[in-house]
Formats: sequence, structure tokens, C-alpha cells
Amino acid sequence: MSAVKERILGAITIMDDVDASSVWNFIVQQFSNRSWDNIEEVTPDEWDRQMLQEIANDPDCHEFLSSQEAMKTLGL
Repeated sequence: MSAVKERILGAITIMDDVDASSVWNFIVQQFSNRSWDNIEEVTPDEWDRQMLQEIANDPDCHEFLSSQEAMKTLGL
């Protein structure tokens, strides 16, 4: 995860619900027109490969949602 993403997650963690809701609304407005079809595909780095291996070894991580289900769950 990049340093920018880590800072965003850290900021959201300490926000109250009103501010977090405002950030979520901004994200929805700015990025809701995107789809899985136009996300850039990149080669996983060592950290990604390690994370994928941990997921493969964890039986609780073997249930996934379709992109449509995830968008519906997120209200997008």
C-alpha cells in the first residue's frame, strides 16, 4: 500500500462519523463512474504475493462477492 493510501486510511480512522460520511460522499461523486473493466492491471510485488499467499492459507478468506454485489453493498 502506498504512503498516500496509508495516510488516507489513518485520517479516516480518526474522523467522526459526520466527517467520514462527507469523505465517503466525495468518493462516490468522484469515482462512481468507474468499473472493474477500466482498472489498470499491474504485476503484484513481493508484498502483494505475500498477502495473496496468506489469503490462500486462510479458509475465512475464500468467500468473495461479485463486483455487482460489492457495488450494491457499498451503495454505488
